[in-house]
This record gives sequence, C-alpha cells and structure tokens, in this order.
Amino acid sequence: MATTIVESQTDTFASAGASNLRHVLEFEKPLAHLEQQIHEVEGLQSKNGVDYAAELRDLRNNYTALLRKTYGHLSAWETVQVARHPQRPLFRDYVEMICRDFRELHGDRHFGEDPAIQCGLARLAGHKIMLIGTHKGRDTKEKIKCCFGLAHPEGYRKALRCMKLAEKFGLPVVTLVDTAGAYPGIGAEERGQAESIARNLMEMSRLRTPIISIITGEGGSGGALGLAIADKVAMLEFAWYSVISPEGCSGILWKGGNNVAEAAEALKLTSKYLKPMGIVDTVIPEPLGGAHRDPRAAAYSLEQYIAKTLRDLKRCKTENLLARRYERFRDLGVVIESSRKQSSRSMA
Repeated sequence: MATTIVESQTDTFASAGASNLRHVLEFEKPLAHLEQQIHEVEGLQSKNGVDYAAELRDLRNNYTALLRKTYGHLSAWETVQVARHPQRPLFRDYVEMICRDFRELHGDRHFGEDPAIQCGLARLAGHKIMLIGTHKGRDTKEKIKCCFGLAHPEGYRKALRCMKLAEKFGLPVVTLVDTAGAYPGIGAEERGQAESIARNLMEMSRLRTPIISIITGEGGSGGALGLAIADKVAMLEFAWYSVISPEGCSGILWKGGNNVAEAAEALKLTSKYLKPMGIVDTVIPEPLGGAHRDPRAAAYSLEQYIAKTLRDLKRCKTENLLARRYERFRDLGVVIESSRKQSSRSMA
C-alpha cells in the first residue's frame, strides 16, 4: 500500500505539470517553488549520480499535501482563475480525447459560420450523439477567430439547427459550455443576439430528445444558458456558472474592478453553492490541482459521466423526459419563495 501511495504521488507531481512552461496562478506560487526544488534535486541526482530518493520522496509528499490543501480551499475568485487557466482543456481538446468520428457541421443557413460554437456528429462511449460546444481558441490567432468563445447569433442558430437535426434522427444532444457570455458587439445585436438565445431557450425546453449540458470552464450569463437548457446540467469541479462575471458585477455594484473577489463570493458561482441550490445536478470531479494539470484524467471523468447519464436518459419515455425537464427549471428558485413565505407568516 505504501508503494502505491508513493507511486500515486509521483504521478500526481508529473501530471501536475512539472514543466516550467506551465502558467502559474498567483495562489500557486508556493507550489511552483516546491516544483523548482524538486527539479533542482532531480538535476543534482542525474548530474552527480547521488541517490536522493528519500529527499525527493519527502519533497513530493509535501508537494502533494500542499496541492491538496490549496485546491481544497479555493476562494470563489481563485476558482474563476482556475476556470480561465490558459492550459485548461478546451472543447476541441475534449473532442480529440473522448470522441470518435467527429464530423463537424457548419453554418446557420441564415447568415454565416460562427467558430465560437462548434457542432458535429460524434461517437462517445458507444453512443451516437450530436455534440455542441463553445470553443475559445488556443493560440492568439485562433482566439481572435473564435472571439475568445463569445458567440454571435449565428452560432446559437447553428446550434439550434443541429439540435433539430438530432431530434429528427433520434440522437441525444450533449453540450459543453465554456464561455464568459455572448458577444456584445453592435453587429451581433443587429442580427438578433437576444432573440437567438431566447429562441434556443424555448426550443431546447421542448426538444424531443435527451439533452445533457456540462459547464467545463466558464458559464457566463445568457451566452451559457443558450446551450444549457437540458435534462441534466453538470459542471466540472473548478468551473463557474453565473448570471454575470465577477468583473461585470464589480463594475455595476462598486463602479470599478477592485472588488472582483468580493463580487465572485457574493455571486455564489462555484460548484459548492450551485449543487445544493439545484442549479446543477452533478459536480464532476477534476484531477488533483485542476483539469489543466491532467487533461486526460479530466476528459475520462467527463466521458464517464456522459456515458452513464445517457444510459439513464435513454430509458425514459419522451413525454416523461419533457415533463421532468419542464419541472426541473420551474422548480429553480423555490428556496427563495419559501423564505419569503416564512417571512410573511412570521410578520403576520
């Protein structure tokens, strides 16, 4: 058992990005310092041929313990930073890791193509599905092309077109959401940004096929909700999902960007709050230290959740599925209504 623990901790360190090229967040600096120490001791061992196994074991144990402690007590704002990590897996990364035979579909048949929302037919864990996701882009050129994951109305219309296609052929729909919101430009507004999102909300609520939505990183405002009306809504452990970003909230309430941490805490946008409130049904665990440290482990957890949930949803009759979907969203906010009723009774 002891050997297994040591091997696990060694693997944790390796997958945690022993590479110096990994972007280091502010709260991760103590971890980066320990990583550097481990690199130095490994270099000495390789150079001098001296056995530093005991020292390395202690350092790796300390690293794993600190990593577990750090990521076990993240603040809301720190969670937002993890969700935005430059090395966090994006939609196309998940497609490559968990899908077979992905065939992308383009265009909304009204205006054009929006690369910020990507759709396609795929095989996942033995299931044929329609996969839809927001993609931010990895390098600068791709990010600009995808508008950093901020979708235009043609993106939402393309997504709806593909959902209707899935409904026609009896394919379940899986959406992976990672966006700070919909694109706020003049052109997008002129082409009906709000209408396209509202139509998605209406049509997804009555789509006659199973729908699973997963917040894999950021889930901001209507831009996320336009792809997240589903039978089951899940989120990765260090994702966030909210009506507005912390920066937007800080700008409105405090007239500036100096209170983003306070805003993030007030918005209750992390999984530890959203699951008890019923906003999301499931929190998918991430590898120790976040999905950016071990993308394949994160992708495996995502795949397992999708496969199990699809099996369960396919057993439901369509009419029951629609009724449950309707009730799921109608029930949101009940806790607030209950508190108001109790207050009314106490005042009476």
